[in-house]
Amino acid sequence: MMFRDGLLILCLVVPMALGQGAEAPEAEGTSLEDELIFVDDLFTDAFDIIDDIDSSSWRDGLTIRLSQQISGQVNHHLVEPIPEYLLSKHGDLENNRFGINLRYQNAFAPGWLLQGSWQARAYWSGDYEYTANNDNIDTEYRVNELFVQRSLDQQSLKLGRQIVVWGETVGNSVLDVINHTEYRDFGTIDIEDARLNQWMLVWDVFKDSGNWSSFINLYPEFNPQPVVGSPFYVPLPFELNDYIRSDKTLFEAGAQWSKSFEGSDIALMAAYLYENQLRYLQVNPQLMESSALANDFVLLGLSANRAIGKLLLSADIAFSYGLLLDESTLSGGGGIPLASDIKKDQVALSLGFEYGISNLQSLSVSIQSKRMLNERDGLADEQVPINTGVYGSWLVRYSNRVMNDNLGLSATMQGDLEGDAGLLFLGADYSVNDHWQVAAQILSITSKKNSPLAIFDQDLRVGLVVTYAF
Repeated sequence: MMFRDGLLILCLVVPMALGQGAEAPEAEGTSLEDELIFVDDLFTDAFDIIDDIDSSSWRDGLTIRLSQQISGQVNHHLVEPIPEYLLSKHGDLENNRFGINLRYQNAFAPGWLLQGSWQARAYWSGDYEYTANNDNIDTEYRVNELFVQRSLDQQSLKLGRQIVVWGETVGNSVLDVINHTEYRDFGTIDIEDARLNQWMLVWDVFKDSGNWSSFINLYPEFNPQPVVGSPFYVPLPFELNDYIRSDKTLFEAGAQWSKSFEGSDIALMAAYLYENQLRYLQVNPQLMESSALANDFVLLGLSANRAIGKLLLSADIAFSYGLLLDESTLSGGGGIPLASDIKKDQVALSLGFEYGISNLQSLSVSIQSKRMLNERDGLADEQVPINTGVYGSWLVRYSNRVMNDNLGLSATMQGDLEGDAGLLFLGADYSVNDHWQVAAQILSITSKKNSPLAIFDQDLRVGLVVTYAF
């Protein structure tokens, strides 16, 4: 658990994801307009028959992608995650999985849009999920996204599983805390792919005086626990229970106002949210289990960007009122985020720099910093939080496409502001034709002994993904 928490602090970004996928065709109407009359403007033109659309046109928005991924840690070395404890790490296969991703998008009537994505995975021999399944092939299915959108002249409504992104600083924003995330392994840990969809109603209003966007989430979800056998999984002598929703009715809601000017944008936002990471009560010695606790807080934010030629500058500011202080981050604490009645307010800032070198090359640099206000209040003299003062992470990305845009090269570097851990990712993807693509990745991690990522120090991972899309 402590290693996963450390990864969340670093917001590691390694684009080794197999991709997102899709869902669900929409049946065509027949003569419903002669039988049903809807007065509400929400359904205006929704049931009009479009004579010039071919009967098979719904398939045009369907994309299917098949992929096979193989990756693992390749170098033999020793690490010392705990003082005077040496751990021998051997090269081993971690991921051997076949994926199917479906993505569907259909503007099935004027002003209406249906969009969805779905994925399935099969884990073969050598994959950690195969091992966790008693050396048997394991399978998994998930709806990633599924919503219907109704657009009117100056507003739109979206209902279903979706993601709300408020930050301007791509990949390193302090405002992207609405949707929960999943860092399962080193195969899917890019922040854009790690976000998980939630059931939401989103209402957007567009006016000359500024745009309004609001959301309500009646079923907030939380960061899932690491999968058994994954690199971030730490065996515990007791069970961590899921949050019991019957104890309290949960909901999240927020609103954002934004306005565009010549060469810049600005936005103000406020939200009532729950922390994505659950906390846990002290272990019950009789049952050998720990119950989960959810914490609500208020987020106030400001975001802005400014374009200067090929340069884009961005800034995100967040003030969080009522965050729980994580006892596991105090000296002497364990790796489990234990529940505490100590709450703190936090200020956070993200700054971004994006430069379009050319149509095929881009460079981005960002920094994220946070600080707890009155961090010593409520703490005993002997308690020392690990994250004292200003803490956060930095991120550098470079991408270039060559060979008539058929070969994409990328490099990502990231680390924490203290310099305790860092990551280097090199990637290349080659499009053989319109259907076939081959991608290779190299990931190197370095960490000091006082970092939660110490167990990954000197790790070198190599991966290969073959994809067929149609």
